Amino acid sequence: MTGWVALLRGINVGGRHRVPMGELRAVAERLRYRDVATYVQSGNLVFTAGDEAAVIGTELEAALETRFGFGIPVVLRSREEMERIAARHPFEDRQENPAKLHVFFLAGDPDPMKLERWHPERSAPDEVLVDGREVYVHFPNGMGRSKLTVELGTPATARNWRSVLAVRDLLRERTG
Repeated sequence: MTGWVALLRGINVGGRHRVPMGELRAVAERLRYRDVATYVQSGNLVFTAGDEAAVIGTELEAALETRFGFGIPVVLRSREEMERIAARHPFEDRQENPAKLHVFFLAGDPDPMKLERWHPERSAPDEVLVDGREVYVHFPNGMGRSKLTVELGTPATARNWRSVLAVRDLLRERTG
């Protein structure tokens, strides 16, 4: 059995695309995932399952669409991947406020052509590092003021650094 986090993209706690966390946990439990927990209202689902990521992603997305009536992209990371991601943020030493540090989790590998044409330096003073399927970002003036767009040819969802560390800790606690 592997510990997983499913990072849901494009959901809200109210209004359009509403996904209450209690109902999200119920969907996961109906899929027979174990050690199910959520972190905050932004779609962070922690659980244990024995299948491969592709199988889990497909079945979870289908179950969510059946339950909520709209497609919800899911980005999965294993517990080991989250440990590696949370081990350090390359810009952590530049910022005391973790709300200004983010990780964009890509659903797949970045498109090499899009990556080649992507110029994050156009959004200075933001700092960016693409590392595999993660994009680490430092928004010194806040994410809301940034001109940075992370469009690398695959769905992505962002979490602030505090959430990344909390999800890692929840994975340790629940799937340890």
